[in-house]
Amino acid sequence: MKTALITGGAVRIGAQIVKTLHESNYRVLVHCHQSKEKAQTLCDELNAKNSNSAEVVCADLNSVSQINKLSDEIESLDLLINNASVFYPTPLSSATHDDWDNLINVNLKAPYFLATELSKKLTISNGSIINIVDIHSERPLKNHSIYSISKAGLKMLTLSLAKELAPNVRVNGVSPGSIVWPQNKGAISDNEKRVILDRVALKRQGKPKDIAEAILFLVRSDYITGQIINIDGGRTLNQ
Repeated sequence: MKTALITGGAVRIGAQIVKTLHESNYRVLVHCHQSKEKAQTLCDELNAKNSNSAEVVCADLNSVSQINKLSDEIESLDLLINNASVFYPTPLSSATHDDWDNLINVNLKAPYFLATELSKKLTISNGSIINIVDIHSERPLKNHSIYSISKAGLKMLTLSLAKELAPNVRVNGVSPGSIVWPQNKGAISDNEKRVILDRVALKRQGKPKDIAEAILFLVRSDYITGQIINIDGGRTLNQ
């Protein structure tokens, strides 16, 4: 049984990635920060199907020391999924240094240092890294400049790591379009949702399973590295 670490794996797209990998005979390390109860519930559900196949790992991805501690506690690894992400608007008139640190640290800095800290273990297993990027890594989203910058950096990180870690570790990315609506500070109105879907060629929202299945494709395709697949229903055709 191979082992996968999925950051932000307790809820939403992350939880579906966890379930899909588990169904494909992966032992899953479900990372969380504030969603420990949901992460434990998910792992309990998976362990009921296959004992000792799921484990909760907690770390604040804003903290380099906690990233290092998490990496040190993992004995072996075949797959790293950098899924954890922070999303909310940062208009230029109100953006703060704390906003910059929060968005850049979680969305870009953490994937970089997790990859570097875990690269030796991934090399031993000829493993792979998959980063969950965003279609706005290519075209910025208005009033979300810091978020867009962080995802553009993650796209370049994916390409850079593919060169740095070859030939032993493959590195790819998946860029979601509209899959699940943002929550909390990032929530949008019903009218904004309609505008987004009007720009999608397939005229419908995607599902978390669409992202998880794209990840499985990349994991199983051992002659692909340095590639980023848009899973957006054709939205980038109309951006």
